[in-house]
Amino acid sequence: MDPQDPALQALIDRVHTAGRDGTPLCIRGGGTKDFYGETPAGAVLDTRELSGTPSYEPTELVVTTRCGTPLAELEALLAAQGQCLPFEPPRYGAGSTVGGMLAAGLSGPSRARAGSVRDHVLGATLLSGSGEIMSFGGQVIKNVAGYDVSRLFAGAMGTLGLVLEVSLKVLPVARARTTLRFELDQASALARLHEWGGLPLPLDASAWWDGNLLVRLSGADAAVRSAALRLGGEPIDATLAAPFWDGLRDHGDDYFVRARRVAERGGALWRLGVPQTAPVLDLEGDTLVEWHGAQRWLITSQNPAAVRAAAAAVGGHATLFRARSKTPGVFAPLAAPLDRIHRQLKQAFDPAGIFNPGRLYPDF
Repeated sequence: MDPQDPALQALIDRVHTAGRDGTPLCIRGGGTKDFYGETPAGAVLDTRELSGTPSYEPTELVVTTRCGTPLAELEALLAAQGQCLPFEPPRYGAGSTVGGMLAAGLSGPSRARAGSVRDHVLGATLLSGSGEIMSFGGQVIKNVAGYDVSRLFAGAMGTLGLVLEVSLKVLPVARARTTLRFELDQASALARLHEWGGLPLPLDASAWWDGNLLVRLSGADAAVRSAALRLGGEPIDATLAAPFWDGLRDHGDDYFVRARRVAERGGALWRLGVPQTAPVLDLEGDTLVEWHGAQRWLITSQNPAAVRAAAAAVGGHATLFRARSKTPGVFAPLAAPLDRIHRQLKQAFDPAGIFNPGRLYPDF
């Protein structure tokens, strides 16, 4: 990056001043994910002036873009070349930025097949808490030199530093897509998804809610047609299917609209990460299942300890995604060794502790 870039220099100056004065900074792009994580603290460090995509090589399937770049702008650039971010990052609003996408580390409906945000990070340039510009990784897919430090920033909620620029692996848009619907209870839907997971099917995404299982097949025309015939079910017209998957991705559909209302009234929306083969969990509330069983959303007023215990009992964890009160803690408590590693990384990248203090954990 050009150190003479006025937008970059302004950010560096802010960080130097904050480090000298001990002033915490709250990194923010479009603010569409302010609700996620612990309550943001500190003076706002706006990243939107540092935008643009300095490097895009469609033939190499690699794009390098800046933190303040609107996610919609990046996706439009890729779409013009018939390519996409295969992990379908949630946008949650028109102002969503690339930096927020990386910091939150969230992925959309295709996560089970395409992988996560972290899986597609090739390299990143970071502004550390001491005002130093640090580069990690590279701009090629076969980059295996040393530790994959750049992937640490995915899901770190900005606590390690300000990611100025990130290089991402992209993929061509699938030639064909078909959505099928099945009337099944949750246990039957999970069993069916488990069965299909062992077959060579182009199963791209799935969602179960209120007695209906929808699956999306994606890939080559012949493969999608063959799989659709094999699975059966009711084909859903593309004009209805596309808005459904977009609504699931961006939490604009009925389930998540209701979840926001419940959260405002004192309930909560939980995000549970569990093994795909985990059974139906014995929890009160309204469940929506994604990622072939691995991600389960729960609208409930049940005791937070009971929710976390149920997830842990099957080898998973629970995140308090939306709630009026975050008293029980948003993210699952860390085991002592992981807690120590987190704190050591924070000390290494942000020794003054100025970036997003308390955003990941109340005392971190």
